[in-house]
Amino acid sequence: MNEAIRNLEPQAVWNNFADLNAVPRASKKEEKVRQFMVDFGKSLGLETLEDEIGNVIIKKPATAGMENRKTVILQSHLDMVHQKNNDTDFDFDTQGIEMKVEGDWVKAKGTTLGADNGLGVAAIMTILASDNIPHPAVEALFTVDEETGMTGAQNLQGDLLDGKILLNLDTEEDDEIGIGCAGGVDVSATRTYDLEDVDDSETYGIKITVKGLNGGHSGMEIHKGLGNSNKILAQLIDSISADYRIAEVDGGGLRNAIPREASALVVIENGDVAEVQREIEEAAWGIKEDFKEIEPNMLILIDAEVGAPAKALSQKDSQEFTAMLNALHNGVYKMSAEIPDLVEASNNVARVLVKDGKAEVQNLTRSSVEDSKMEIANKLKGEFDKAGFKTEFSGSYPGWKPNRDSEILKVLENLYKEMFQEEPNVAACHAGLECGLLGERIHGLDMISFGPTILGAHSPDERASISSTQKFWKYLLEILKQTPRKEVV
Repeated sequence: MNEAIRNLEPQAVWNNFADLNAVPRASKKEEKVRQFMVDFGKSLGLETLEDEIGNVIIKKPATAGMENRKTVILQSHLDMVHQKNNDTDFDFDTQGIEMKVEGDWVKAKGTTLGADNGLGVAAIMTILASDNIPHPAVEALFTVDEETGMTGAQNLQGDLLDGKILLNLDTEEDDEIGIGCAGGVDVSATRTYDLEDVDDSETYGIKITVKGLNGGHSGMEIHKGLGNSNKILAQLIDSISADYRIAEVDGGGLRNAIPREASALVVIENGDVAEVQREIEEAAWGIKEDFKEIEPNMLILIDAEVGAPAKALSQKDSQEFTAMLNALHNGVYKMSAEIPDLVEASNNVARVLVKDGKAEVQNLTRSSVEDSKMEIANKLKGEFDKAGFKTEFSGSYPGWKPNRDSEILKVLENLYKEMFQEEPNVAACHAGLECGLLGERIHGLDMISFGPTILGAHSPDERASISSTQKFWKYLLEILKQTPRKEVV
């Protein structure tokens, strides 16, 4: 299946991407891909380093005639988001991604593709391995764990690098030149409930399932108003007028992915089963109407044939839990007052789990403004406090402040207009790029971000444009030729 990928142009880039995608590389499980990259650098006879956290650095001298150019750091992250459809049989720990070509798109078979940020990694590999691409001295920086905390960038040993220009290859629209990004913080809340026995002679269980949503990147696609399965599930539970008790909830997955699926097992007491089903179905109809344009494949399933579990939360705890989920802010919180159409702050209610009396809710809060980020985080904490949860803020990382006077930005802007006969979209994004952290670890960096068009990142619908990858590759090669000269002292 992957042989079709290897025949695409530029062949060297796609072959490196196929080799990379044969290696399991989940966030926090990067041992195999780190070794793959170390072996790659050493096989080329290049200086290859690995810092204490696991970032891999490969250094290549300038080609003839380019020695007087500033050293460039080419940066991408090694890890990828692992998501698959429920009906896909796939083991991310042992299997390589199975890819296919459909028209202008490279896709995966029922899983995420890993083009985020694998195409950036593959492009850098191609430059390192080349013997005919003009370039200044290059320091390839392959970071780890970008997708679940940016711990690689947070703990980078900056003194291992000398470059003063950083090209981050992690933007997902090929007409965009990134000059800024949002920071973020994980807001996690936990609680243990005292469970109560269920009298199955007077109660029955109902399972409610939400599935078929689009999902997607919780930064780049948060403005689209896509359905969040956890929030929809809370609405459905709240529609029940009879006494109910929550036994289990399982919704969402990774904190940086808009959740696509969620389910709950609810115990009904003193209520007619037909009436409860009618109430949930009525609520489901209203929700589907609200989302019919952007979530046409939403499915809401109600199964009243399941037996009642032995234990569940109390009625009071169940109602408070549902009220809390409904109260948690999800989606865009504030738009930027300085940059048109840019989301300043948002929250993604990413993961909800209730099992055996233990409850956990995970959020990823993003903002380009630190005050806004903590404003949302503290509002979430307020809702958790009212429901008796313990809240933890972790993994906080800074945003990247735009610099319109950037020297490398001028190079990219002028080249883009010259090569493609149109104006680039110079913009900040609401995703969490590593540039803010890298700028703290390596002082005096002039940073920019760009990349090929990738749609549906962080979901099994992820796909990379073949023609856009060709455009990105030609652009990157010209940028390397025109990087600024070293300052003469």
